[in-house]
Amino acid sequence: MAKPIALAFSLCLLVLFQSCLAAHQQFQSSKQNECQLDQLRAREPDNRIETEAGRIESWDYNQDDFQCAGVAVQRITIERNGLHLPSYSQAPQLTYIVQGNGFLSTVFPGCPETFEESEQSDEEQGQQQWQGQQGRHGQQGRGQQEQEEYEQQGRGQRGQQGRGQQGRHRQQGRHSKQGQESFEQLDRHQKVRRIREGDVIAIPAGVTYWSYNDGDQPLVAVNLLDIGNQQNQLDRNPRRFYLAGNPQDEFNQQGQSQSRWGQQGKSQWDQDQQQQRGRSGHQQQQGGRSGHQQQQGNNNNIFAGFNTQLLADALNIDQQTAQQLQGQNDNRPQIVRVKGRLDFVQPAESEQEERQQQGQGRNGFEETFCNFRIKENIGRPSRADIFSPQAGRISTLNSFKLPILRHLDLSAERGFFYNNAIYSPHWNLNAHEVYYVIRGSARVQVVNNNGQAILDNEVRQGQLFIVPQNHAVLHKASNNGFEYIAFKTQDNAKINTLAGRTSVLRALPDVVLANTYQIDRQQARTLKYNRQETVALSSSRSPRSHRNWWDIAEMFV
Repeated sequence: MAKPIALAFSLCLLVLFQSCLAAHQQFQSSKQNECQLDQLRAREPDNRIETEAGRIESWDYNQDDFQCAGVAVQRITIERNGLHLPSYSQAPQLTYIVQGNGFLSTVFPGCPETFEESEQSDEEQGQQQWQGQQGRHGQQGRGQQEQEEYEQQGRGQRGQQGRGQQGRHRQQGRHSKQGQESFEQLDRHQKVRRIREGDVIAIPAGVTYWSYNDGDQPLVAVNLLDIGNQQNQLDRNPRRFYLAGNPQDEFNQQGQSQSRWGQQGKSQWDQDQQQQRGRSGHQQQQGGRSGHQQQQGNNNNIFAGFNTQLLADALNIDQQTAQQLQGQNDNRPQIVRVKGRLDFVQPAESEQEERQQQGQGRNGFEETFCNFRIKENIGRPSRADIFSPQAGRISTLNSFKLPILRHLDLSAERGFFYNNAIYSPHWNLNAHEVYYVIRGSARVQVVNNNGQAILDNEVRQGQLFIVPQNHAVLHKASNNGFEYIAFKTQDNAKINTLAGRTSVLRALPDVVLANTYQIDRQQARTLKYNRQETVALSSSRSPRSHRNWWDIAEMFV
């Protein structure tokens, strides 16, 4: 009897193993075929969400080039006094600030609130002000102050006289309660960072962040989600989990603009709010239905899926506050307009800049999970790694400069090319590359392993294109220049050039070049040594007087 059972069990295991193996091979085959690309395109955003205080645009991640690179990309615009609600994603993110300035804060799990108000600091400031005044009023003022301090310190003792031991215990209890209430009233939160144009911000998978625009112009950011990263244990569908509001689908692939905030948006919002209040009142009578049941079919925040009563018990709050967390009375999507101004704890901006300057020499070994540096500015001319007065400049950001990128396995590159300048033809050794055009335009060609130009177009401001790993790419700026930000899917991405002083052709012997291309040795030497620049190449057809002397001056600022 035992043998048939063992045999049946073995057959079941064998069938299960074969099924898993077949599924794995099918997945690997489909994954390998994702990068069999015959054509690339420079793309505009496919989806647009209008919100109360901004918009979110996204590219169709189901396109073959996005599937090959394993990425999803958004362009987020936050209007003045707009707040992008707290959220997190299952994939690491890399964000570049294209325009404007504001604030951003990440919430690393288990880390303390290092920004906090302090009653002691307020008292010390008051004492310093009082001491300055007393220095002018002389000894009499000091004696009066000492008497006041004595009376203040002895006030509790005089209140306890004649009341016995029980009275003293009640007084101590009141002091303890007052101290606890005072402690709870002080604001505490994790670090808030000032962000500005040119900043690259690294956000690990599952880490919550929010951002706020306190400037006078829109805050525009391009955000890459590396959904092909090994930290993403879900599928390759980008997801964003919001902690507040009633967010819409940011990656809707219907090719339509989702909007509740156009010319008629405010009136529509008022109607939605009235309907939400009505449903909320009905739910209060029901007593504990989940927010998900209340708003079926909507994309709600994560609190909305919990039972209201269970959520209130878990957070030790009343049921009405729990309903507010679930967004039952709030129909606003991802970006909301702040009433007044956000007021949170932060050091003076000069102190922040001083700390950043002091931290430039860090090598990352002393950084812990809680105090990782998550941003670096690569937009300033003084940060250039490659500079040519005739061609332009390139700034790179990898894990050596920003160690947190080692954990995200991502890097970035910022390019600024003058009119008609050329980015040396090259390929990425170990990464896919996602380009976003910040300003200007350029002619771009991408060549695959069959020697076919799968992209040969002019790319312009606001467009995005992808260069797969090892595909050769060549840029030539137009008459109005070319600026871009490129995200790379490796923390220490490397390139190999085909022209210039460090090119692969220059490293080959003359005789190898001559026999390879059927040219004489003189032609081979001309091919090797005709370009003395490295990566940023000036056009041989444009005069060399097109150098930007202002940028040269900024190099020394």
